[in-house]
Amino acid sequence: LPRPRLNAGRRSMCSAGDGLEITFVTADGQQIPCAAKVGQSVLEVAHQNGVDLEGACEGSLACSTCHVILEDEHYDLLEEPCDEENDMLDLAFGLTETSRLGCQIVLTKEQHGMVCRLPAATRNFYVDGHVPKPY
Repeated sequence: LPRPRLNAGRRSMCSAGDGLEITFVTADGQQIPCAAKVGQSVLEVAHQNGVDLEGACEGSLACSTCHVILEDEHYDLLEEPCDEENDMLDLAFGLTETSRLGCQIVLTKEQHGMVCRLPAATRNFYVDGHVPKPY
């Protein structure tokens, strides 16, 4: 059965005063500062700003292609990942103690200044040669 999309259809209804800035750091060290709003996911911010964060499953917790690595101070502000997120993180390339899926990080004012490091690679089993078994 398909998993529900946890953040599907959510639109940010934030005022201009809710603006945040987060920075993505690519594997080669390029820093990409991005405007964001409270209530957006890190994956949404990446896509709106042309950051190369795949999100192959569109936020349905069925892949690890939106894996980001956070700094301790911002990682500690988040709730613990759910079991489904941990299952997908187990498949992520370059997993660290502060790894999370960008689709599951919903921004709050406390995340202003967050730095999201992108791993050097991702694992997308459907693109990387995985052949699903028929039902």
